[in-house]
Amino acid sequence: MTGPCKVLMIFPLFNANSFWNYKKTCDLTGARYPAAPLGLITVASLLPKNWEVRLVNRNTEHLTDAVFAWADLVMTGGMLPQRNDALHIINMCRAAGKPVVVGGPDVTSSPALYTAANFQVLGEAEEIMEDFITAWQRGDQKGVFEAPMGKTDVTKSPVPRFDLLKLDQYLHVGIQFSRGCPFNCEFCDIIELYGRVPRTKTTAQILAELDALYALGYRGHVDFVDDNLIGNKKALKQFLPDLKHWQTTKKFPFEFSTEASINLADDADLLRGLSETNFFAVFVGIESPDTDTLVMTQKKQNTRRSLQQSIETIHKAGIFVNAGFIVGFDSEKASVAQGMIACIEDTAIPVCMVGLLYALPTTQLTRRLLAEGRLFSSDNQPQSGDQCTGGLNFATNRPRRDILHDYRTVLAAIYHPAAYFGRVRRLGRMLGRKRAHRLIKGDLRSFVRLLFHIHQAGPGTAGEFWRMLLDCAVHNPKALPYVVMTSALYLHLGPFSRQVMNEIDKEISTLDQGRWQAPAVQEYPAQALPVHA
Repeated sequence: MTGPCKVLMIFPLFNANSFWNYKKTCDLTGARYPAAPLGLITVASLLPKNWEVRLVNRNTEHLTDAVFAWADLVMTGGMLPQRNDALHIINMCRAAGKPVVVGGPDVTSSPALYTAANFQVLGEAEEIMEDFITAWQRGDQKGVFEAPMGKTDVTKSPVPRFDLLKLDQYLHVGIQFSRGCPFNCEFCDIIELYGRVPRTKTTAQILAELDALYALGYRGHVDFVDDNLIGNKKALKQFLPDLKHWQTTKKFPFEFSTEASINLADDADLLRGLSETNFFAVFVGIESPDTDTLVMTQKKQNTRRSLQQSIETIHKAGIFVNAGFIVGFDSEKASVAQGMIACIEDTAIPVCMVGLLYALPTTQLTRRLLAEGRLFSSDNQPQSGDQCTGGLNFATNRPRRDILHDYRTVLAAIYHPAAYFGRVRRLGRMLGRKRAHRLIKGDLRSFVRLLFHIHQAGPGTAGEFWRMLLDCAVHNPKALPYVVMTSALYLHLGPFSRQVMNEIDKEISTLDQGRWQAPAVQEYPAQALPVHA
């Protein structure tokens, strides 16, 4: 089909019950979802300039019949927590006789589940979209286009189509500096999808992306979505002075967050560089305080240092840490709850994503469990990539009930108002912010809404909040905007943790009554998964 094409990009719904959707926190600012769909708007930039593109994010707006009818072609896809809706969109397109293309991490990991789509784009899109466009223009009605894992030249990645976004619908907008991670964690699919040699964009590329956001009038939180921003320290250190200059010239319109490994704390120069360019938050995968577990899962980088000292070092640099923890590893010999609670309290990390181990497609963990005959079949099982509301999709070494009880114990302890705001208070004293937070439109209104909702958030919450806030005002007023941010997150995390505990209670009750039946396990090697590493 030659000539212009009308492309409708549809970003599928995430599972409704998610640690990451921050629904009540979004309500404070008038946002509808935390993060914008960076992948789709990057693909949009790879399409011919004479093609017309529209974007509908089903997490923030409704897909109308008129917009759907307008399209010549639909593009969709995303991550595992979006699988159910992505498949629904594909079926809807096929029923309407509308060609549909699917891409993203989930179809790349599990292409056999997406055969109903006309076209599959597997892997990174930059160097294979041209093949799809050629096939489409010559009239092909189906096809699979696959990029070799970890080989795409990201210096050819274009500036994403930020203009397609309704920017006021999001808490933050994402950009990406690098892909890949040098580590080899058994349960992680990043190294399977993007490789262990981090590839970085050029300084000119990143600054062009920031220029595009700035020109659209966007101000505030920008998230570097890299799975490990410091995977290539040398390239990052070369980039940060130019980013600092850009920020200084523009009077610091953006505050940045990202994800990095704990060895960030070892490099004082790198920490200083991130702080001076206005990074304020970093997500770190701690997973477990148990050394045997970290060794077994090949996360040895976390065993070579004091977690408490490392987190304190990052906090003192003015960057607060959010962290991930996992319950259910094979190496757990007895209860891990008290050790995990102590680690979280000792490190004063308020926002902790604690989840049950989930064997993601195409990981070393999944291949091992498959070979051991322990991986549950996914047939007729609900799909969830959120470890908080789904997990343990395999036959566990420890009794399943004990793991669930540990998980519930950790959630109950760390998200009790006194514990949560106690950690926020200690964070507020440590956080070494050098630069004051830049107020943007709506900040004051959001704070007033926060005060109202905090007083509606359950027994003890308001009192703990005010004690924390006054302590920060007295001891470290520059940290006030950031303890307010973490307080706003509690409006989601408190109720969400209680919801998860209720679900865990139901499953424990089912186990106690002998009514829980383990799903069938997948067979090996007939259903062996592809190895991308």
